[in-house]
Amino acid sequence: MALLLLVFGLVPAGLYLHGGGYGYQLACLVLIFALLAASLHLVSGVAGLLHLGQAAFYGVGAYVAALAGVTWHVPFWLALPLAGLGSALIALLVALPTMRLVSIYFAVATLAIGQMIYLVLMNWVPVTGGPNGVTLFSPMDLFGLEITGNNGIYFVVATTVTLSVAVIHRLSHSYYGNALRALREDDQCAAAMAIDTVRLKIQVFTVAAFFAGIAGALWAYTTGYVSPNDFRFSETILVLAMVVVGGLGSLPGALLGAVLLVLLPEALRGFGDLRNIIVGVVMFLSIVFLPKGLCGEVSALSLARGALGGAWKTEGGKKVGWK
Repeated sequence: MALLLLVFGLVPAGLYLHGGGYGYQLACLVLIFALLAASLHLVSGVAGLLHLGQAAFYGVGAYVAALAGVTWHVPFWLALPLAGLGSALIALLVALPTMRLVSIYFAVATLAIGQMIYLVLMNWVPVTGGPNGVTLFSPMDLFGLEITGNNGIYFVVATTVTLSVAVIHRLSHSYYGNALRALREDDQCAAAMAIDTVRLKIQVFTVAAFFAGIAGALWAYTTGYVSPNDFRFSETILVLAMVVVGGLGSLPGALLGAVLLVLLPEALRGFGDLRNIIVGVVMFLSIVFLPKGLCGEVSALSLARGALGGAWKTEGGKKVGWK
């Protein structure tokens, strides 16, 4: 309830009273990167797969939404799920031959996949526009109602991100999430316990790509322009830093990391080029003195289980899992 009050009450009220268009754009950017960090948390934090190509699926979602709006005049409410499904489909196709890889080999494979998708976006000029990108003039359209004001756009983004994070939260803290953690800790032991580890990897990789695609569609509609340079490898590293600084395996930590690493460079804009050094120092110190992150996995699990304790069923006087 506190988070909902913050996202849907305090932040929009503060932006309305003191912020302009830039403030709303920055708030939407924080929300979009929070969703990106949450999606990477699911595959890298919970499942333990070092994924170095998440920005590519973010880009696929952005381009699917932009091209659907420009070429076929698809409304926003339909382009949003199409973007997620487009990213998920590409992720499924590339996951099938790579999910038997482990450790650093999987990381290198996802890095290569991300670079291949980036090069396709950069060089497939007749479709993607190449380096010039795609300009999207279509407004957010919810079943015939155009959303054009800053407040309206913010609430659409906030609602979409909140619902997506709620789904990721439910997946992370369930029997399915426990299976993913078993895969992370010891995939051979998990396989011995009748868990299909390869299928589980493919599933979580695809689901994470779906939510990255949703974030990409929100980026396309809030900025009105997409370019391959928005989805380079450096974006993946930024999102991965959010997950690590916030706390690997912790969804609240991933959200905190996104807020910190988006707002901190903006707060230090007055320092010019020195701000990148300051941000790097802050990240370094946070990892040295808080190796488990701003909100570690143990704290996040305790918080989730305490908050959702009423949803646990009881057998033999013991709480054994969610209904």
